[in-house]
Amino acid sequence: MSSSVISIPNALTFLRFLGIPLFIYLTLDLQADGWAIVVLAIGGATDYFDGKLARAWNQTSRFGELADPAIDRLYIFATLIVFLIREIVPAWIILLLITRDVILALITVLMKMKGHGPFKVTYLGKAATFNLLYAFPFLLLAKSDSSLGSIAYVLGWSFAIWGIALYVATGISYAREGVSQIRGSRVINS
Repeated sequence: MSSSVISIPNALTFLRFLGIPLFIYLTLDLQADGWAIVVLAIGGATDYFDGKLARAWNQTSRFGELADPAIDRLYIFATLIVFLIREIVPAWIILLLITRDVILALITVLMKMKGHGPFKVTYLGKAATFNLLYAFPFLLLAKSDSSLGSIAYVLGWSFAIWGIALYVATGISYAREGVSQIRGSRVINS
């Protein structure tokens, strides 16, 4: 693991972080959905490329390891709140996804208090985030009254359904692992 915080993968992670307030401003203040979709798409792409480049170029860092999933959670949280305000996604879905993250945040704090590190992100966890981050631009585009909006509706909900299912499933898996670590034993995933 590289000790340098300054790297292209970390710059992409930071760029994704800067996209959060920009997305909120574009969707709520300006209602410039086209630009907001671009910001979401760039956020999804940087989420993919930052990790890929870090591993390929041997530029992984503790900053990236911690910041990447934290910024993913912030991106998802901000997007869900905007979607709630704009009535794009039903409130129960938003509550389900936010509850998952709150529970895992509490478990993470308890793990830290017991001397354990953060959750090791799994492939399925990455796939869940990937699906949600790819669903968001389509769901926002689906608000438009056009044939493109109709296609985006199908694509958005296809990604969203898979993302939600994986997000909840991985949340349960992470929670089990965290509780096991807190109790002092390890769960062996089957």
